[in-house]
Amino acid sequence: MTRAILETATTTIDVGSDCIGLRCPECAAPLGSLDVNGAGDRDSYDCSKCRHRMVHVDGIWQAVPAARLAYFSHFIDDYQHIRIAEGRGSHEAEFYLHLPYEDVTGRNSWQWHIRAQTYDHLQKKVLSPLFRGTTNKPRVLDLGAGNGWMSYRLALAGYSPVAADLLTNDQDGLGAAVHFQRYLGFLFPRVRSEMSRLPFADGQFDAVIFNASFHYAENYHAVLREALRCVRPGGKVIIADSPWYSCDGAGQQMLAERRAAFKQQFGIASDSISCLEYLTDERLRNLECALNIRWEQTTPGYGLQWALRPLSAKLRGKREPSRFRIYSIRKGA
Repeated sequence: MTRAILETATTTIDVGSDCIGLRCPECAAPLGSLDVNGAGDRDSYDCSKCRHRMVHVDGIWQAVPAARLAYFSHFIDDYQHIRIAEGRGSHEAEFYLHLPYEDVTGRNSWQWHIRAQTYDHLQKKVLSPLFRGTTNKPRVLDLGAGNGWMSYRLALAGYSPVAADLLTNDQDGLGAAVHFQRYLGFLFPRVRSEMSRLPFADGQFDAVIFNASFHYAENYHAVLREALRCVRPGGKVIIADSPWYSCDGAGQQMLAERRAAFKQQFGIASDSISCLEYLTDERLRNLECALNIRWEQTTPGYGLQWALRPLSAKLRGKREPSRFRIYSIRKGA
């Protein structure tokens, strides 16, 4: 087994190629290493510096400190309430195993069609060129993994994924990923984590993918900086399935419409934390300047009807609809 040396601010961790170096989400001190194949019998990691404990509960590593979990609790409750009402998830393994190519419940088929087109384009145009010729399994951090469908697909395609999300329920969160274990023969690591405080040591992922999740950030600069910290030199940070608008006004109008609709339909406005919710060219340029990065952009093909949505909205005097692109950054040496 080849080995890698992970440098941290306080010490050096020597881990195997099948392991992930962990760091404390409270104080950033090293915690040890985690087997990417789910092996090992540890049920906790204790920080020697601040005494924070990262525990293993029902197969999921709990890496959100108690105070931060309390901060997110209202958002998590609201989000889960809405997702249940929208018919997300299932009790049947068949539902998860077909994603993203088919929603066997038929409740959100058009959304999964978009996700499938994005995923295929991501594989063909971003990941495959990045890892062409490599002999090792590329290590990918799936941020905003939800039920783990992308990590499952990545594992089938020969990648070594780690799934991270705030939600852990067994319908729409990390708990639902148990349906994939039988078909993979193992289960990729699942970590409950917030995007701005990742519990991973520096520079060890070949790619970090924001899986329809970047727009949930409260601070784009902090979240992107954290992802860049975790990716190795030459690797990529990728944003997929986050809505884009040509101007801030269109995004703000969308938010106002959505809050009103959620309030009427679900009884909540779903604005308990200040998620940024969308991208614009101006926001992307600001990130380039602040972080000294350069975006690469590619656009999946979602079909003629989708492509005509902006024109149709304009002709009908409606708000500009959201559009989806894949944005990526290659980390320098």
